[in-house]
Amino acid sequence: MLNRAEAPVSNPIGDIHLKSPKVLSFENGLPVYVFHSPDQELVRIEWIFNNVFNEDENPLLNSSLSALLKEGTKNYSSAEIADKVDFYGAFLMPEYGFDITSLTLYTLNKHSAVLLPLIKEILTESTLPQKELDTYLRNNKQKLQVSLQKNDYLARKAFYKHVFGTGNRYGKTPSVEEYDQITRPDLVALYLKQFSPSNCRLIVSGNVSEALLQELSQQFGRDWISPQTVHLSAPALTPDKGQLVYEEKADAIQSAIRIGMPSISRNHVDYPALQFVNTLFGGFFGSRLMRNIREEKGYTYSIGSAVGTLRYAGFMTIATEVGVEATDATLVEIQKEMAILRTELATEEELNLVKNYLSGSMLGSLESIFSHADKFKNVLLSDMDLVYYDHYMKEINAMTPEKVREIALQYLDYNQMIKIVVGKMDTTVLVSEL
Repeated sequence: MLNRAEAPVSNPIGDIHLKSPKVLSFENGLPVYVFHSPDQELVRIEWIFNNVFNEDENPLLNSSLSALLKEGTKNYSSAEIADKVDFYGAFLMPEYGFDITSLTLYTLNKHSAVLLPLIKEILTESTLPQKELDTYLRNNKQKLQVSLQKNDYLARKAFYKHVFGTGNRYGKTPSVEEYDQITRPDLVALYLKQFSPSNCRLIVSGNVSEALLQELSQQFGRDWISPQTVHLSAPALTPDKGQLVYEEKADAIQSAIRIGMPSISRNHVDYPALQFVNTLFGGFFGSRLMRNIREEKGYTYSIGSAVGTLRYAGFMTIATEVGVEATDATLVEIQKEMAILRTELATEEELNLVKNYLSGSMLGSLESIFSHADKFKNVLLSDMDLVYYDHYMKEINAMTPEKVREIALQYLDYNQMIKIVVGKMDTTVLVSEL
C-alpha cells in the first residue's frame, strides 16, 4: 500500500536535448528555420520583424501598426480576413514587443495553399484603413485613461522611465496626446519600411511538409522584395540610480511598489547565474521574498522578482502591491532580504531546491515541437545559438553558496536601485516627485 507519509523517490534530471532547426534561405535571402515533427497535426508559421524606429523612437507607432496589420488589405476587409481564417479553423495573431513585431499563423497543412496568399497580402498590401485606425485610437485612449487611475500601471510607467530614460523606445510610455499624433501616412511609411524580407526571419514548426515549404518559397521567396535596406540602431539609454520616486494617492488602499535597475542581458556570461540568484530571491513561489513578505508577514498576496532581457538592454525588477499600512515595512524587508543574500551563504538544501525547480521548468517547457522552436527563437533574437542552453544548464547545476553570494554582490545592490512607490508611505526619506 502507498505510504503517503513518505515522499516518492526523486531522481536527478539528466541532459536536456533541444532540437535544432533545419536552416534554409529563400531566393530573396529570407532566412527560414524549420522544426519538423510528423506527429504534430498543426503547423505554426512565424514571420518575425525587427521594429524600425525614427529619431523620436516612439514605440506607439509600432504597436499601432501591429494592431492594424490585419484590419484590411487591397482585396479583403477586416471582417473578411477574420471570416476566412475562422472558416479554415486557423488562428492568426499579430504581436508587438519592445524589439520585434511578429505575425503568427496556426493552421493545417492542407489549408496552407489558401491561407498563405492571404498572409502575403497582409504583409505587402495592407491598407491600414482610417476607419479602423480611428476606432483603435479611440478605444486605446479610453483604456489608457482607465489605466492611469491604477497604481500598478503608474508604478510600471515610472519604472521604465527611470530605469531606461524617457528619450528612447524602452523608457517611453504612451500618453493620450501621443495617440492623437498617430496618423495614417506615418503608419503607411513605417509599414513599407518594416515589413520586408531583408528585415524578416521565418520560423516554421510542426508537421512541415515539403509542399508547404514550396508554397512558402513561392509566396515569400521570389517576388517579395525589399524596397530599401533596414538599418537598426541601439537606443541611447539614460538610467537613473538609487532614487526613491513617490507619488502619493490620498485615497489609496494599496501601494504599488516597483524596484529595480538596469542589468545584464542573455548574451552575458553571468546571465544564467543571475537567473539562478533571482529565482532564489523572488523568482518562484518558494522564493525568499514570498516566504518572508507573503507567508510570514502577510503584507501581500503576491510578490516577485524577475530578470528581463531586451535586444539592447537587460534589467531586474521587483514588483508587488501591499496595503498602505505595510508600504514602509515591505521596503525594509526587501532591502533586508537582499542584504542577507549579499552577506550570508545560502544552504545547500535551498540551492538544490532551486536547481531542481529550474531544471524541471526547463524540461517541462519542452512539451512539443513548438516549445523547441520557442527556445530557439529566444536565442535567435539575442543573436545567439542553442549552445546557450548547454551553458545555462551547466551554470545552474554548478551553483554554490559562494557563487550565489558573489553574483548577489555584483548585481543586486539595493542602494543603486530605483524605488517606485505609488500609493501612501510614511517614510521621511527624501523623495522626488514623478
